[in-house]
Amino acid sequence: MRLKEKVCLITGGAAGIGRATAERFAEEGATVVIADLNEEVGRATAEAIGATFYRVNVADRAAVQAWVDDVVARYGRVDVLVNNAGVLRDSTLVKVKDGELVRQMSEADFDLVIAVNLKGVFNCTQAVAPTMIRQGGGVILNASSIVGLDGNFGQTNYVATKSAVIGMTKVWARELGRAGIRVNAIAPGFTATEMVASMPENVLAGMKARTPLGRLGEPRDIANAYLFLASDEASFITGEVLRVDGGIVVGT
Repeated sequence: MRLKEKVCLITGGAAGIGRATAERFAEEGATVVIADLNEEVGRATAEAIGATFYRVNVADRAAVQAWVDDVVARYGRVDVLVNNAGVLRDSTLVKVKDGELVRQMSEADFDLVIAVNLKGVFNCTQAVAPTMIRQGGGVILNASSIVGLDGNFGQTNYVATKSAVIGMTKVWARELGRAGIRVNAIAPGFTATEMVASMPENVLAGMKARTPLGRLGEPRDIANAYLFLASDEASFITGEVLRVDGGIVVGT
């Protein structure tokens, strides 16, 4: 019961790594609050694990503040924030054939990924930080990725956000440390979420072949890392990026 009586907020908690983290935290005694745009799946997840669900667009600063204010009014505190919500809109920067531009990453896809994966992390952290400061401490955990460290083909927008999340993690660890707030990031490798599982078998085989441990990560593998960093066992760890990737180094 490492998170007994802790109020833990998890964005993107309806499915995938977010759901696994919500389940793991609930198993360890946490009061879990899930935020997600997918209301149907989010409510089902919350009901299954005894959590509370809010429909929140993390890219909307006012909506995030209203969510956090309601959580604080209901529970009186926020002990852990997991900034897990994220989206993908993959494309190469440009594609040129026979000297002609035939495709490029759209501005809309770039802006959407920045809004959710980067601004969303900023919005949620800024909203909970005053409460954590007033109560004398807390934990903020941010979802980065191995591609935020190594880069990856066809992911300009996604990599930009995951690299920036690492930078923000290190800044906030310095700014908030004296208030007793720890800030860390997780960098998952290829993980068998619903989205990944739907990929063609040859793509999945390639992912496994590039991972020294010879398998994809499970959402629970990532959830266990979040649990460790959220717990008092990690009380002297802040400003770090923990790779949970089976040993992979992303190639070109």
